[in-house]
Amino acid sequence: MEGQANGGGLGLPPTPPDRRPRASSSNRDWWPDHLDLTALRRQPPDTEGYAQAFATLDLDALAADIDAVLTTSQDWWPADFGHYGPLVLRMVWHCAGTYRAQDGRGGARAGLQRFAPVDSWPDNRNLDKARRLLWPVKKKYGRSISWPDLMVLAGNRALESMGFTTAGFAGGRPEVLEPEPVYWGPERAWLGDQRHTNVRDLENPLAADQLGLIYVNPEGPNTVPDPVMSARDIRRSFARMGMDDEETVALIAGGHSFGKTHGAADPEKHLGPEPAAAGPENRGTGWRNRYRTGKGEDTITSGLEGTWTATPTTWDNSYLENLFRFEWDVALSPAGLWQWIPRAGEGAGTVPDAHDPGRTHAPTFLTTDLALRFDPAYERVSRRFLEHPDQLADSFARAWFKLTHLDLGPAENYWGPLAPRDPLPWQDPVPPAEAAPVGAEDVAELRRRILDSGLLATDLVLTAWASAATFRDSDRRGGTNGARVRLEPQRDWAVNDPQMLMDVVRTLEEIRESFSGDPVSLADLIVLGGCAAVEKASGFRVRVPFTPGRTDACAQSTDPVWFGWLEPVADGFRNYRGPHARRPSEHLLVDRASLLTLNVAETTVLVGGLRALGAVPGGSSLGVLTGTPGVLSNDFFVNLLDNDTQWTMVPGRGGTEETFEGWVGSRRRWTASRADLVFAANPELRAVAETYASDDAGERFLRDFAAAWDKMMNLGRNLGRSGRPASGCER
Repeated sequence: MEGQANGGGLGLPPTPPDRRPRASSSNRDWWPDHLDLTALRRQPPDTEGYAQAFATLDLDALAADIDAVLTTSQDWWPADFGHYGPLVLRMVWHCAGTYRAQDGRGGARAGLQRFAPVDSWPDNRNLDKARRLLWPVKKKYGRSISWPDLMVLAGNRALESMGFTTAGFAGGRPEVLEPEPVYWGPERAWLGDQRHTNVRDLENPLAADQLGLIYVNPEGPNTVPDPVMSARDIRRSFARMGMDDEETVALIAGGHSFGKTHGAADPEKHLGPEPAAAGPENRGTGWRNRYRTGKGEDTITSGLEGTWTATPTTWDNSYLENLFRFEWDVALSPAGLWQWIPRAGEGAGTVPDAHDPGRTHAPTFLTTDLALRFDPAYERVSRRFLEHPDQLADSFARAWFKLTHLDLGPAENYWGPLAPRDPLPWQDPVPPAEAAPVGAEDVAELRRRILDSGLLATDLVLTAWASAATFRDSDRRGGTNGARVRLEPQRDWAVNDPQMLMDVVRTLEEIRESFSGDPVSLADLIVLGGCAAVEKASGFRVRVPFTPGRTDACAQSTDPVWFGWLEPVADGFRNYRGPHARRPSEHLLVDRASLLTLNVAETTVLVGGLRALGAVPGGSSLGVLTGTPGVLSNDFFVNLLDNDTQWTMVPGRGGTEETFEGWVGSRRRWTASRADLVFAANPELRAVAETYASDDAGERFLRDFAAAWDKMMNLGRNLGRSGRPASGCER
C-alpha cells in the first residue's frame, strides 16, 4: 500500500511540481499519495483447480528432482561447497520471513519474493538465482505444484539433504500471478529508516528494521556492531512474526548452521541494478556482478564474508560450539562491513573454503549471531541448546515448520500426506461440530427470542461485526467461527466496546441456555443476532441469509498473546482509529477491506450501512450522517454528497487531519472522519456512492448491504474444522 501519506482529495497540499513525472503512465505517477484501490480489485487464485492438480502429484518423484538440483553444481552459478542447500534454505527463509503477525501479510503462502518490490530488496540479493535453479523442476511439474509450495518443499529438501529431519510439509499455497499490495514502510530508499520513533519504537504493522531487510541489520542497529542492542531489535522483529525467544534462537542457530555469507567486494561498487531495475537482457534477474568472474569465490551478496562452521552443509551443533568456544573481536569484511572473528587468531584453518579445497579460514560470525550469547535471555536458551543438541533439533524443526506454514491457516487447509496430523496452537484450532447444525424452525424461534430480548439492534450488529471483522485472508485467521470475540483478549479491545459486547454476549448465553431445541453454538447466535438486527433495522424489507454450523473455541486453545495480534490499529468500517495508527484512515480502511476480501462496491455499501445503523463504538456520532440512526437506509450517501453541506477540517494533535465538521449555513450538522469523506473525495469510491445516493437506490442499497453482510458473516466459517478436538479444550 502507500507510505506515510495523505491524499485522496481531502484538502491537503498538492504534490509539489518538482515531484511530478516528466512522462506519466498512471495516476500514481502524478499523485504518489493518491488512494490506491488496487487491493480491492484483485482476483482470487484458482484454489480449487490447484487442489485437483496437486492431488495427482507424486511427492517422492518431486523430492528426488529437487535433490538432484541441490547437489548438481551449475557453471553459470557455482554451488558453495558443491551444494545449493544453504542458498535454497536462505531463499525460503527470506520468503517466509516476511510474515508479520500484526496483519498476517507476507510469508510463504503468497510467494511475494517472486515480485517487486520484495524480489529487489537488498536482503534478497542473488535469491533470484536460487529460483532460476528451481525453474527446471517447476517447468516439469507445471500447475501440479505452485511456486510457493515448491519453494517451501525445496527448503525442506535442502535441510533433509544436509542431514536434518524436518517436521513435515503441507501444500495448499495457490499459484499467485500478481503481487499483493502491501505497505512495507514509509521509506523511499532501500535501507532507509523512517519507521522508528522515540527509542526504536517500530511502526505497526512493520516487523523489519529497515526497508529492504527481512529482519534486522546483521551488522547491528543502523550498522552499529553492538550485540546487546542488536538483541533488542531481533526480539522485537521476531515477536512481530509470532516467534518467542526459544523459537528465535532455534531459527538463527539452526539456519546459520549452514552456508556462508558473501562479500568478496563492495556491493555498491560492483553490483548492477536489482531485478526490478535491470534491463530486459537479464530476463528478470539482477545484481549483475562486475567483480572479476562475478560468481563462485567472487560472489557478492550482503557484503559480509565468511562461514560459521567447519561443516556448512551438514547438520550438527558446531554453530553453538563456535559461538561459545571463542572470544570475538569486531572486524571489517573485504567490503568494509562490520563482522566478528575469533580473538588472537584462534579458529584459523578450521573452516573450509567454499570453492578451493586447498584453502581454509577462521569462522566468521555476525553481530546478530553474538546477540545469542550476550543477551541474557537468549544466552540461557543458547547454552541449553549447546548442552542438549537434541533440544535444538526439536525446536528448530518445530520453529521451521511454523515459519514456513504460519500463514497457511488452520490445519484443514493443509494438503498432502507429509502434513502433521495433530493441530498446533498457532493454527487456531476450533472443535468440530458434535451434531447437525440447528434446523430452520429452531433458527426462526431463536431469531424471535433475540429480537424480543431487549437488545438494541445496533449492539447486535456491532457484536456480530466484532466477531466477523477479525478475519484476514492474508493468513486465514479470525472470523466468526469459534466465537473468540467473547474470550481474552478480544473481549477487552477498545474497538469492541467491551461493556456493550459482554452485555450482548451474556444475554445471548441466557437465550442459549434456556433454549430447549437443538443445541446451538454461541458463535452461531452472535451471527444470527446480527442478521436479525439488520432485518429489523431495514423494516423487514430485506431478508439476510443465515448459515449455521459454527462451533465455540475455548480459552485453553486461545493464546491471548497470539490473538492479540489480531487487534486492529484502526477499523474504518466502525470509524475507529486507535492511538497507534499512523497512516491516514482511508488508507487503513482499504487495507482492512482487502484483508476481508471485499471489493470496492462491498466496502462502500458496508460503510454506508454501518454508519446508518449507528455502528460506531461507544455510541459516537462520528460519521453517522442520518437523522434516524439505527434504521438501515442510504442516508449516509445522500447526506455525504449533499452540495449544501460544507466541510471543514478540525486540526488534531501533531497536525493530523482526521476529523471534519459538516456545516449547513451557520449550523454544524455532522462530524465525520477521513474514512467517511473519502467516499465523496475519491472518484472511484464516489462513483459507487452516487449509485447508492440516488433517489431510486433504496431497494438496491438494502439488497447489496444484505449480500455483503452475509459474505462478512461467513468469512472463515469453515476454517479450523480439522475434524479433531481443539487442542486443550475440555469436551
